[in-house]
Amino acid sequence: MRHRHILTDPIVDNNPVTVQILGVCSALAVTRTVWPALVMAIAVTAVLMFSNGAVSLLRNVIPRNVRLILEMTLIASAVIVADEALKAYTPEISATLSVFVGLIITNCIVLGRAETFALNNSVVASLLDGLGNGLGYGALLIAVAAVRELLGSGSLLDQHLLASPDEGGVWLTNQFMALPASAFFIIGLLIWALRSWRTQQIELPAYREVRHKP
Repeated sequence: MRHRHILTDPIVDNNPVTVQILGVCSALAVTRTVWPALVMAIAVTAVLMFSNGAVSLLRNVIPRNVRLILEMTLIASAVIVADEALKAYTPEISATLSVFVGLIITNCIVLGRAETFALNNSVVASLLDGLGNGLGYGALLIAVAAVRELLGSGSLLDQHLLASPDEGGVWLTNQFMALPASAFFIIGLLIWALRSWRTQQIELPAYREVRHKP
């Protein structure tokens, strides 16, 4: 039951983007269409699982005073492997993602989970935590990319769905959806919708706590 909670909690209740507000930069940059967002989500999930598993496996032998250096080394190694794999098997998407795969090293989600979870939990639990956070991050990326691609070009996964030219219709490209700013607005709306549904995620202003103190 605990392992199930570790896996599912980051998807909605403690999503790294909508609740913890982490990884927003890549969510703005790689969500113009679904394919790059999907590949980015897979890459981040793979790096999360590797770094979490490796840090958990070594947690009892890592000297505390150099743990951050070793964690960053493990994360960087996983990112290099992921980047080279993308260049070898999906060169076009790799070119679209550009530097953002390499910047997974600086993604707060990856180092944050290694520091706050993997250092204090078993390998199995850490792998599930990495998978859960990767799924939560990926779900947000894919949702934003789907909206941007559908409203921006009338297609989804490169398949025309709205006013396809083959049917004699014309879909006017929405240039705003091609801008990173559109992702910012979509993420904001998603956060508003989720917190309207899951009211326990609403952050109470600090002044309310002070006001009600006797």
